[in-house]
Amino acid sequence: MKRFFKPCLFLIAAVLVAASPDEELLVKVDSLASYTDSDFSAVYEIVQTRPGQSETSTVAGVYRRDAKEQYVIIILEPSISKGQGYLKEGNTLWFYDPESKSFNSTSSRERFQNSNASNSDFTRSTFSLDYTISSGSNEVYGPNKCRVLELRAKASAKSVSYPKVKIWVSADGLVRKTEDYSLSGQHLRTTEIPAYYRIGPRFVPKAIRITDKLRGQTVAGKFVSEQTIISVREPRFDKLRDTIFTKAYLSSISRRHT
Repeated sequence: MKRFFKPCLFLIAAVLVAASPDEELLVKVDSLASYTDSDFSAVYEIVQTRPGQSETSTVAGVYRRDAKEQYVIIILEPSISKGQGYLKEGNTLWFYDPESKSFNSTSSRERFQNSNASNSDFTRSTFSLDYTISSGSNEVYGPNKCRVLELRAKASAKSVSYPKVKIWVSADGLVRKTEDYSLSGQHLRTTEIPAYYRIGPRFVPKAIRITDKLRGQTVAGKFVSEQTIISVREPRFDKLRDTIFTKAYLSSISRRHT
């Protein structure tokens, strides 16, 4: 009896620690939105819309090395911001100002160039590392049948931008929509990704639409939110030079763009 009982305990323990289908889906989400086997570069156009004001546009060169949690962003337009840049090394994010020729540390939670995007929107996906799944359900979103996962930040995840997140994942494992919430449950942002490029085995968003649920104006008695649309152009997976992911490169390239 003892010999039979002991293997049963091991079997029960294995079942308890086995990943659920939703946990496996969350890992797949991260794998499709991260490029740990390759460098990545693209041109991002960020168009900011504020009710009652004219649109503003920022164009940036984005360079990522997800395997080392690094990225570099160089502002190309408008001229007033040209040459500004960002360098992420692990958990440290630097902002470079070509006017003062200085680097200042900033946060992944900060708004990118005063848009509705956060600095964290430009790095790899880490949902499965930073969050636990509170619940899952099925829902049709647009043309896609989606699995909807409600996520809560782990206590160990100190640098997440939002403590609660809800994501809509289509059958192919791609995120189609996210909603970001405060710890109290207040809806802060909605992000939609209607379409992706497919480049070999990799997927890149064609456009990202971010709607800020707190920032905006009341127009004709109705609250109209600020909105940011990020269009991704010229995505590439060519090997990048190691020197790109350095302060020296960012300051030198910024001088060339100013």
